[in-house]
Formats: sequence, C-alpha cells, structure tokens
Amino acid sequence: MKVRDVYTKGAITIAPTTSIREAQRLMQEHKIRRLPVVDRDRLVGIVTQLDLMRATPSVATSLSVWEINYLLDKVQVGEIMTRNVMTVTPETDLVAAARLMIDRKIGGVPVVEGDRVVGIITESDIFRALVGILEGGQAGVATVPPAAASG
Repeated sequence: MKVRDVYTKGAITIAPTTSIREAQRLMQEHKIRRLPVVDRDRLVGIVTQLDLMRATPSVATSLSVWEINYLLDKVQVGEIMTRNVMTVTPETDLVAAARLMIDRKIGGVPVVEGDRVVGIITESDIFRALVGILEGGQAGVATVPPAAASG
C-alpha cells in the first residue's frame, strides 16, 4: 500500500508571511492541526498547532488584550515554523511513512511531488486505512467517515 492510497489531497497551505492569528483561524475553521508553509509553490516549512500555542502569550501575561491581538497580527509564521520538514511522496510505502511519523514523533507530513505540496498524510489517514483493512475492505474505503480535512 502506498501513501497515494490514503493521503488527504489538496492540503491547505499558507505563506511564510501569514500572521499567527490567520494561521490559528485557518486551523480552527478547517479543524486541522498543521499547515504546510509554501513560498511560490515551494515547501519551505510547516507550522503546527503546538507551534502556535508556544508563540502565543500565556493567560498569565501582563499584556492587554489589544497588545496580544497586535502581536498575533504582526508575528508571521515564517518566524516560528519548522524549516527542515520531513516529507513523503505519493509513491512512498505507507509503512515507511508511518514509521517516519513514529520515529520522529510527528502527527503528519506533507506529501510532495518535487517541491510542490500535493497533500498531507496524518495519523488520522493512517488510522482510517487501518480500520478499512481490519473491516475487510480496502484502505481508502473505511466505513469511518473521513474528516473534512485531515488534521
């Protein structure tokens, strides 16, 4: 089985100049936990929900709500993203992709063709494939309804 059989096609991506606030909004709106960062269609990083939480002031801050909002609008994801991104291709063996995620302790990786992001594969995609196999079906045909966008 290959990544192409189970990954989420058409990942939502952002530019390195996107604000933290906008990245948070996109993750909430699409119920996802990671966003590949692209510059001129080339993968340059990834930002996760945890990255955004770490970059956001704590509730114990002495900053006012207006100062916090100002910061979230001004800080760009390019400043906090992970730059050395692990990736797979649609032709990567699914076991190899799962092993990469386990070994690196990451919940998902962009699927690329060259430098272009064509999708993302997450733990949810792999679980869906496993359920499909265990139910006796094909990997991409699990009876568990897929999420709107993997996260």
